[in-house]
Amino acid sequence: MASLFSSVFLALSLLSSPFLSNANIHTKLGFSADLIHHDSPKSPFYNPTETSAQRLRNAVHRSVNRVVHFNGKDASVSSPQTEITSNGGEYLMNISLGTPPFPIMAIADTGSDLLWTQCKPCDDCYTQDDPLFDPKASSTYKDVSCSSKQCTALENQATCSTEDNTCSYRMSYGDKSYTKGNVAADTVTLGSTDNRPVQLKNIVIGCGHNNAGTFNKKGSGIIGLGGGSVSLISQLGESIDGKFSYCLVPISSANDKTSKINFGTNAVVSGNGTVSTPLITKTQATFYYLTLESISVGSKNIKYPEVSDSFGNSSGKGNIIIDSGTTLTMVPTAFYSELEDAVASSIDAERTNDPQGVLSLCYSATAKLEVPVITVHFDGADVQLDSSNTFVQISEDLVCFSFRGNDDLAIYGNLSQMNFLVGYDTVSRTVSFKAADCAKM
Repeated sequence: MASLFSSVFLALSLLSSPFLSNANIHTKLGFSADLIHHDSPKSPFYNPTETSAQRLRNAVHRSVNRVVHFNGKDASVSSPQTEITSNGGEYLMNISLGTPPFPIMAIADTGSDLLWTQCKPCDDCYTQDDPLFDPKASSTYKDVSCSSKQCTALENQATCSTEDNTCSYRMSYGDKSYTKGNVAADTVTLGSTDNRPVQLKNIVIGCGHNNAGTFNKKGSGIIGLGGGSVSLISQLGESIDGKFSYCLVPISSANDKTSKINFGTNAVVSGNGTVSTPLITKTQATFYYLTLESISVGSKNIKYPEVSDSFGNSSGKGNIIIDSGTTLTMVPTAFYSELEDAVASSIDAERTNDPQGVLSLCYSATAKLEVPVITVHFDGADVQLDSSNTFVQISEDLVCFSFRGNDDLAIYGNLSQMNFLVGYDTVSRTVSFKAADCAKM
């Protein structure tokens, strides 16, 4: 994953980290940071010649391709193809590694765990615009041994050298891209909105010396923010009391406000309008599962089916992943058809086809759409969506429903989360939602 952002990260965490020093564990942190969207003017991916509708169209394509990142299956031959890349996340981070701090740009990815970057010497690396991290230039860098808990935490992604007892890693992504290198520990420095950097010591990182595939030259690695034990959030552990939250500004926002992410004492979501749903633990620790019971369109309630996911799990509980890196909300095809029919039957306007065939319920952008109230019913939490969550303009003359059928994996995407304060408490195992004007936070 690859790119820029104004420091800090987003994802779920496990309870506490075995890796942070005692000083870090007992220091409670509370801070906030900017979260830069892939297509923001502050992003290195920003293309000033594109319209906002073109940027949203590109985000929709990345959303479809991100399913490949999750499950490794090729995208449908009949589906429109853009470049399927392993750096398809939507929010970016700018952090620093080592001592003295060396800035790197990377995509914050809730769908993977390890924080890694390309390192000198690069035996076989993809081309990147920014300089490579040189571990020899950092006074705090150290390779970890085969017998260390940092190495064993990587489980089947780690290998050991019998020659020098150093731990190595190999990670592959759904599109066959991969990174290989040394497992190490170093200081990671995060910026914050109050301009007081947060320094974290002995964070496990991957120093990639052999990286190939569809990584973008504008980035230099991935910030793994999944639920596994080596993810950055998991390593923060007790220092943030297992709490973080974020508020995503709508992509179409004209005022160029950045989204915010909060940690620890800054991250509590409470007060009038707050609803909470259980965070479900599954064998695939990287992903963050919620239980979707139904979706209502006006007064019509459509029950979510009990189906097996791509990992063979029966989806009575934890049947949908919440992910900030996927634009659309993906649901099983049969359920989507019923949902689409209910939405279409309540809109008095003539349908228009999406010429690229990505989204199936579209209308002319000039039509006066009376969008029905759509409510997502999670276990114990009813989240009423705004029309800006459910319909998006993907060209000058086309507005489309932001849900899509997909039988491989159900994902609650970022369009559905915009203008909500979304809070994760990994101690009490809940995710909370509260409607908010994210541009004012």
